Formats: sequence, C-alpha cells, structure tokens
Amino acid sequence: MRRKDRLTPFIVMDILKEARAREDVIHLEIGEPDLDPPPRVLEYVKRSVDKRQYFYTPALGLPELRERIAMYYKEKYGVDISPERVVITTGTSGAFLVAYSIVADGGEKIAIADPSYPCYKNFAHLLDIQPHFVRVSEKDGFQIKPEHLEHSGIRAVHISSPSNPTGTLYDPHNLKDLCLWCEKKGVFLISDEIYHGLVYSGEERTALEFSQNAIVINGFSKYFCMPGFRIGWMILPPEMVRSAEKVIQNVFISAPTISQYAALGAFDEEYLQKVRETFAERRRVLYEGLKDVFSITAKPEGAFYIWARIDRYSRDSHDFALKLLREAGVAVTPGVDFGTNETSKYIRLAYTRKVEELELAVERIRKYLGL
Repeated sequence: MRRKDRLTPFIVMDILKEARAREDVIHLEIGEPDLDPPPRVLEYVKRSVDKRQYFYTPALGLPELRERIAMYYKEKYGVDISPERVVITTGTSGAFLVAYSIVADGGEKIAIADPSYPCYKNFAHLLDIQPHFVRVSEKDGFQIKPEHLEHSGIRAVHISSPSNPTGTLYDPHNLKDLCLWCEKKGVFLISDEIYHGLVYSGEERTALEFSQNAIVINGFSKYFCMPGFRIGWMILPPEMVRSAEKVIQNVFISAPTISQYAALGAFDEEYLQKVRETFAERRRVLYEGLKDVFSITAKPEGAFYIWARIDRYSRDSHDFALKLLREAGVAVTPGVDFGTNETSKYIRLAYTRKVEELELAVERIRKYLGL
C-alpha cells in the first residue's frame, strides 16, 4: 500500500467543516480553547511587529524563549533543564514529526495507545514507521504499561498525559515504571504533555522527573490558549538536539517568529489559574449533565474532553455523531477517529464552550434521545 493510502482522515475536521456550514450548532467537537491568551501575548505580538521582529530565528528557536521554558520546568516541576535541550517547534504537530524522524527508521515500530490522538499514527505512516497499537481500556486507566510492551519489538513508545480522548492522567508509579522499562530496554519514551496545566484531580508529573532520557513534548495551544500561533516545544536528551536541528532546518527552517516572541508573554500564572478554573467548572457542568445519559466510566482528570460510551443508543459512533449534528445541532467527535479498540461505542465531547452553551447542549442531547 502506498504511503498516502495509509493515511486516514482527521474525522473531527470533517465534522467541524459540516458543523460550520450549519446554523445554530453547539461545537463540542474541536479541541480548541475558546479563551483569549494571557494579555501580554497580544502585547508582545504588537511589539514584535513594531520592532520588525519577523525574520527567521535560529532553527532551534529564540534563545530567550528556550531559556524561559527551561525556567518553567524548574518553577513548575522542580526539574533542572538546560536551555540547550529545549527545541522550539511549529506546534506540537511539528514536534511529533521531528521526534518520530529522529528516533525511528522506516519499518521500525512506535507503540501508540488505542484509543489515542489520531494524528500519531499518521505521522508514523508519513515516515514509513509502523504504528504498534496497544489496546487500553477502563480497567488499566487507558494507560500503556510495561507489561503491554514485552516482546513488541518497538523502537519507541508514545504516551499522552492527560490523554486525548479520555482525559485520564498517567499514574505517577506507572509513569516511573514505564520510564525505567524504556531505559532498561533501550527504547525511546515520547511523552505528550500538551494538556499539562489543565489537570483537575490526580498528580501532574512530567516524565522528566523520572528520566532525563525521555522526550517531552508540550506547547502553547491548550493551557496557554494560543492554538493558532502554532508554537510548541520539545525537551530532548543532549545528544539528540543536533539531529532535531537538522530536520527543522530542512523542513521548517524555524518556528513562526512572531509567535515565538508572543509566547514570551504567555507565562502568566495568575491568568492561567483562571483558565484552569474555567475549564474545571465546564467539566463539572458537562459531566453532571451527561453522567446519567451516557456511560462515563473515566471521569476526566485533565484536558477538556469527556469520553462517553453510547452503545445503549448506537454501536456506530460516526453515524450517531452525524445524526446528533444534523438533528440536534450538537457537534461531537465520533470515537472511531481515535482508533479501532471498541471506539465505535464512544463519542468525545469537548467542554471548550461557555457554560450556557454546555447546558444547552445537554438539553438538546437529552431531548434528542427522548430523556
């Protein structure tokens, strides 16, 4: 099969396109915060334009942004990271592509949870890397564990915590065990921590607390409310930085310059605390409104998603999502966007809208289902 034929569509974007063509739709499909970024972000945008700071930066990113991110790890996690290990990327999507390209060759395998963010597998396909799917479920907290990986022949394992689509957080003991297993086996650990900051219960721990060899990926799209700026970062072991730099030089040249300057204004803990509180309240409203409508076995600990089981109404999540959109005016993401492991029985709902809209969405869903 040719590489392009192995790629699957990002179904949520198809849902979004149809939803935007309709009137009076409540958007619970897209994982995009509707809140403004910290005020200084926009001030820094204007400042960078006024100062004509819109030319290429070094491929690894603005030195001052790399330094600020390293400081952030010390402040937030108590972890000492050299700025030389921080690599600025074109969103986390750019980071995933770079990471995959430097840890594995064509034909090698990267372990990915099923269900998980659908683009992971497509980045693998683009590079002729084999995605090795690990079936996870409620009983293991939707987490990959070392025992899942024995005899798998993988080159790397890619985890996300909090997870998309389930909102579950990796247990610190399991995260530590996974880091130790990877070091023992000579396997790369890639930890997607893009939803860090948006954690409402449990312990928020970075993989770097347990392994300096972990590849940690994060960015400004979610917690910092800067999705369209397309700025992310990677923390790499020192010996991998040059390899990442060569990929970025050729594929991206550098991350968007104005966005890098804007990101310097994003570290506003007082404002970010309000962001966290806003999403926590939205989680409460949507969860309480739907917990007796769908089976929600994993109350989200982080991110801004609810992974809801719908098989009492339908076993075809794509068909269910389309009917909910067309007949009830509520856009959600079908579970089949996230894998094949019983995903036809689930939908993902994003609580990225105001409380009033979430309450109306609950009302519409209940009415559509005759409840």
